[in-house]
Amino acid sequence: MSDLTSWTEGSHTADGVTHATYRKGSGPGVIVMHEVPGIIPEVIDFADEVVARGHTVVIPHLFGTPGRKASLPYAVATIAKLCVNREFTMFALHRTTPIAGWLRSLARELHSELGGPGVGAVGMCFTGGYALAMLADAPVVAPVLAQPSMPAAIGKARSADLGLDPSDLDAVRAKVSGGCQVLGLRYADDPAVGRRFDTLRRELGDNFIAVEFPGRKHSTLTVHRQQEGVDRVLDFFDEKLRP
Repeated sequence: MSDLTSWTEGSHTADGVTHATYRKGSGPGVIVMHEVPGIIPEVIDFADEVVARGHTVVIPHLFGTPGRKASLPYAVATIAKLCVNREFTMFALHRTTPIAGWLRSLARELHSELGGPGVGAVGMCFTGGYALAMLADAPVVAPVLAQPSMPAAIGKARSADLGLDPSDLDAVRAKVSGGCQVLGLRYADDPAVGRRFDTLRRELGDNFIAVEFPGRKHSTLTVHRQQEGVDRVLDFFDEKLRP
């Protein structure tokens, strides 16, 4: 089983909020945000591949138990806790999740240390849209949205919402208009993603790169891993993060 024994545990504090972090590797920085229910072994496997490609990877521990295997009871228990956690939003429309401020601070610190054109960020499922939120106000130049699923796709409005305040959406549009590309991955019939890819295409135009696989599975980079998707993400980081 994959574990975090080869990773260095640390922490990051911003605006009075502290979360543990796990770090490994050298080279340009990439922040890998885990999915529900937490930093499962498959997330660690993916992060290790990013490290092996020549990147410094930081995994922030946002919820769950690091290294614990995924299961339905574990996922349900984690979601129940997230519903009452003020750092995260699950249902609000046109609102940036509060944890975005902490993640932006982490990205700024990593970029300040490592330099280069910026950092990469990949979010998955519950955190899938967080890479886009970080793009609004952080030195993120390689944002990856893997099956972005928040706000919960209940009803047409939520299923199409990007989880951004109007001002953050304007900032994202400006960066993308300036040349920043956004990579998105999903299974075409994944109900959790809803209609978000349609919104991303409309708002970001040709600089939104969609990688879509047939079927109704969910976790493109981890539990339902598609090697083509993993390779596209690794190539994207190489292209955007190496001067």
